[in-house]
Amino acid sequence: MRKGAIALLGLLLLLPAWAGAAQKCLTCHEGIEKFADVPGMAHLTCTDCHMGDAEATGAEAAHKGMYANPSDPRVIDKTCAACHPNEVENALKSLHATSACKISGTRYAAGSQGREGIYANYAVSDDKPEGKYAVGSLKAIPSYDPAKAEGPENHPIDDYLRNQCLRCHIWSDGHQRDGDYRASGCAACHVLYSDAGTYEGGDKAIDKSQKDRPRFHRLTSKIPETQCLHCHNRGGRTGVSYIGTMESDGYGTPWTAKGGKQGKLHGKHYNHLTKNVHYEKGMTCIDCHTMQDLHGDGNIYVKKEQAVEIECEDCHGTLDKRSELKTSWGNPLTNLSERGGKIILTGKLDGKEHVVPQISEAQFGGEGQAAMVAIPGHMEKLECYACHAKWAPQCYGCHAKQDIAKPSGDWLNGTPGGDPSMVSHKNNRAQTAFAWNESRSYLRWETPVLGLNSEGKVSTFIPGCQVIFTQVEGEENRVHNKTFTTVDGTSGLGTNQIQPHTTTRAARSCADCHMSTKAVGLGSGFYVTQDNGVDVDFELERIVDEEGRQIQQTAHEGSRPFNKEEQQRILRAGTCLPCHGGDNAFWSKVKDKAGVDAAPTYEMHQKAIKKVLDKAGKSLF
Repeated sequence: MRKGAIALLGLLLLLPAWAGAAQKCLTCHEGIEKFADVPGMAHLTCTDCHMGDAEATGAEAAHKGMYANPSDPRVIDKTCAACHPNEVENALKSLHATSACKISGTRYAAGSQGREGIYANYAVSDDKPEGKYAVGSLKAIPSYDPAKAEGPENHPIDDYLRNQCLRCHIWSDGHQRDGDYRASGCAACHVLYSDAGTYEGGDKAIDKSQKDRPRFHRLTSKIPETQCLHCHNRGGRTGVSYIGTMESDGYGTPWTAKGGKQGKLHGKHYNHLTKNVHYEKGMTCIDCHTMQDLHGDGNIYVKKEQAVEIECEDCHGTLDKRSELKTSWGNPLTNLSERGGKIILTGKLDGKEHVVPQISEAQFGGEGQAAMVAIPGHMEKLECYACHAKWAPQCYGCHAKQDIAKPSGDWLNGTPGGDPSMVSHKNNRAQTAFAWNESRSYLRWETPVLGLNSEGKVSTFIPGCQVIFTQVEGEENRVHNKTFTTVDGTSGLGTNQIQPHTTTRAARSCADCHMSTKAVGLGSGFYVTQDNGVDVDFELERIVDEEGRQIQQTAHEGSRPFNKEEQQRILRAGTCLPCHGGDNAFWSKVKDKAGVDAAPTYEMHQKAIKKVLDKAGKSLF
């Protein structure tokens, strides 16, 4: 019999005793919601999860030894893991717990390691890693001591991670401010918080105006996108991008009706842009992302693309076949079915049914026909979102200033003593890191850069870690606007592959890729980096030069900008677009003459242009 089943049986045998214990807690907490209705949890009483003393009559005595958050990883082996051992074990190895992708990418950008995975928030190991990308262990990320020599094991970038970036993982309660309130552990996802972080339930003992409280004392598997946004608003910004928002430059306008600034979420003001088409249809994150995507599969991975099993084609199929109702890893999509000749997705949050368009049955016209049928190389070599993500958040220049005269909170070190489930709370952080200030050079969202991702497909790229580092000690300047160099010799300023979660039904125009130097990684030519105090000889949007030499780093193995030949092939097609943009007969001829996978070669292109010009000249004279 499984460990969880034995624990559950023991709990059920004790049911009569629980009821009496719970009633004493309810003397104060009158009106509090039952935590769960699911079988095996519906009869749990307060002390089964929170511990404490249900026989005590005073609050102090009753709360002695109590866990405010029973799902925190520091106590979870005594609580959730008793009935859910496999889920807990998997979750603690997942990227949501290790932050291995964030750590490896940032440290690579700073030149303190290669692209491989070395560190996690806390040490983690797996005796039986399975599959190509699984690793056996990760070490705990080092701390930084400015009194010691700088090196791979003592680098200011680790302090940056500890004080800033590593607030978002399930070992931490995260930043305590509007939009970011949440719990640690399982409750980070499964117990819902409003943006305001106030309690809306019936417990008469809880102050409804006090911040940092869940909306209700309830567990749920129906997790809305608003819960995901409590973390996914930094870095790749996929959460806020999904609902069509991106931070503004901070002005807080338009003004409110009273003439003041707009309220902030996640510490930022927001612009409203085009929403993801799935969000517009009423879908939420869990309608696409599976339990494996979120909890992990029991392996330790280093990059997100290694751990996520869902692909666009899993639901929408390809030009040749319909959806097979399973993920790219072969696992069944439980909310996808086929009925009446249609593929139906049933919303996990609201039960609403959505007919899922199948690419193989679509009717294309104009540029869509040219892109997806006349030139099939697009379908073979591009990620769907390379075209269908019309915008992506682009935050250029991460200006990061460290003051080693000011000790500050460390998201990975908590103060000892007290409730162990609250060690990760912001107010309990140990002052073992230093103070940092962050700013940026400029923001964009239009015309995302393209390149090749780690799977060799054309993908959207956005600025990753473009760290421009300044270090001070009080009034003394120690390092000024330094940029790092990776171990591979590229600039530490980075632009990296992403699924930006900004999918729209209408794709980018042909010209937006084939007539844009920015799209192919050559930059727009507007931002003069050195005049803005940054000592690099390229603009921040430029990731490659015309000879195909990579300028900025890409933190994913195999990911890179377009080489010279690829750039030329892409831009050559742009010469024809003003006249032949939606002319499918023309593009079919191009395909027939140049091959399925490519636009014409440089020589063929020159010959064709000369022929056109000669013909035009004869007609004019």
